[in-house]
Amino acid sequence: MMQTTTEMPTAASRSAEPSLRFRPDIEGLRAVAVAAVVLGHAGVPGIGGGYIGADVFFVVSGFLITSLMMRELAATGEISLLRFYGRRARRLLPAAALVLVTVVLAGYHWLGSGRGDEIAADGRWAALFAADFNFAAQGVDYLRSQSAPSPLQHFWSLAVEEQFYLVWPALIGLLIWLGLRHSAPLVLALAVAGSLACSIVQTGTAWSYFSPATRAWELGAGCLLALVADRFDRIPPAVATALAGFGLGGIVVAALSFDDSTPVPGYAAALPVVATMLVLAGRGDAVLGVAPLRWLGQISYPLYLWHWPMLIIAEQAHGPLPPRARLGLVLLSVALAIVTHVFVENPIRHSPALARSPLRTAVVALLLVAVPVAVVQWRTNTSSTALSSSRDGGTP
Repeated sequence: MMQTTTEMPTAASRSAEPSLRFRPDIEGLRAVAVAAVVLGHAGVPGIGGGYIGADVFFVVSGFLITSLMMRELAATGEISLLRFYGRRARRLLPAAALVLVTVVLAGYHWLGSGRGDEIAADGRWAALFAADFNFAAQGVDYLRSQSAPSPLQHFWSLAVEEQFYLVWPALIGLLIWLGLRHSAPLVLALAVAGSLACSIVQTGTAWSYFSPATRAWELGAGCLLALVADRFDRIPPAVATALAGFGLGGIVVAALSFDDSTPVPGYAAALPVVATMLVLAGRGDAVLGVAPLRWLGQISYPLYLWHWPMLIIAEQAHGPLPPRARLGLVLLSVALAIVTHVFVENPIRHSPALARSPLRTAVVALLLVAVPVAVVQWRTNTSSTALSSSRDGGTP
């Protein structure tokens, strides 16, 4: 799932991008969100609503990217879309490309050519940040068991966020260019209201769960909060602590009480969304800023990417998994997330050469999109299913 850094840039790249004040509570909030998702997917009893971790991520992401843009605007008087999209590409594409290629190849190896072709088709959509449209068009029901869910199904949330990020910064830039900068909160509030209404009306359909139109309000809620973030310091400490406590409690309640029958992402999603906003407004460093949670928050993005295909491919290859096997796969996912974070994410994300050059970043970004698409095309063309169909003249 998409995330935005809460850490200060490295010294070598600091001059190339604006910084955000470090928020240890946000790292902890990410840890809570990814733990809910992973434990829910692993089938841990009592966490039927673990999927609300995606709602938490949406709000956090909207809050952070807007805070970053507002700081850049205050410091320079403008927003550089090139720098913004460059940061997103360096942050998200390396780990996503690695996981996509690995999952497609693993699908062919462990599940056979027929199933591999299906996963490869999903991989092409995921590489182009359109997985949400793909699964909605298939009529996938994310919350209910399916005979063979895609190992790449979780890329839907990454697609939703990327689509939002294409629109929101560009809209801010347009409003600034038109001299309507101060109308941004009103425009955003109207968009949030419209998206929420769409989400409620469409509840129960595949498009409701996956569509950016029904999810934009969650990201937009975080964006709206960021527009008033400079007032957070005025909140009395006792009140701030209470806000963070109530918010964290709301997230836990949603994760424990929601299940497959909860009408999400309609009005029910307001609980984790508002709860996350309370945590962000009140901060919760005393609880969320502890070292173990911060550590988990730092690897939350690659952990989100790895855990689902590990569980799904293993289950489709070997049948229903016992709890011990699921635990082992989760721990293996954590190990893969650590390796990805240290050796793939950070070197590219903090590369001074890339941070200083939009052209280099663009070339690397294109390669990181093209490589998974090329692997998908190659494996599809060379699969036994494709070869058999070719020998038979295309006859089913």
